Amino acid sequence: MATKTSGAATNGTVNGNFQSIWADKYRGATVEDLDPPPALSVKPSDPISHALMSAYERDYTHLTVISHENRALLGYISIPRLQQLLREGKVHDTDLVEAAMLKFRRRGARYKVITMETPLEELEQFFEGGVDGSGQQEFAVVTDASRKFVLGVATKQDLETFLKRRA
Repeated sequence: MATKTSGAATNGTVNGNFQSIWADKYRGATVEDLDPPPALSVKPSDPISHALMSAYERDYTHLTVISHENRALLGYISIPRLQQLLREGKVHDTDLVEAAMLKFRRRGARYKVITMETPLEELEQFFEGGVDGSGQQEFAVVTDASRKFVLGVATKQDLETFLKRRA
């Protein structure tokens, strides 16, 4: 799974509403139609080398980080960012994941729930930063409606690949 942005679509707002140039191509499809791969999770106490090896084995660019006590979603590891931190010597492969993970903000920011039933128009809006003005997003963690279980991860490239298959 990759997160390259092709710039294949341009979105805008009309009367304050998000408009997708791909909306007519979605035809009612949801995140489930993307068939997102299961999320690959690591724990904050895992060594960075373990996270890297796990990501490389499955060709993932993002790993979720979960609590070892209750499997709660704590944040994520971006493999490209992690590689940069390693090159710059800011972290080492023997350091723990918690030294390099990006934590989800729990306070002051609304969490956009993305489920298997989320329409693809909403997913695109999430990627483009149209949800609560949160800025562009590289990937979405797909959970159940109550946010208790991480079901998968979807990227902007997954969305673009889906559209190419439908064209």
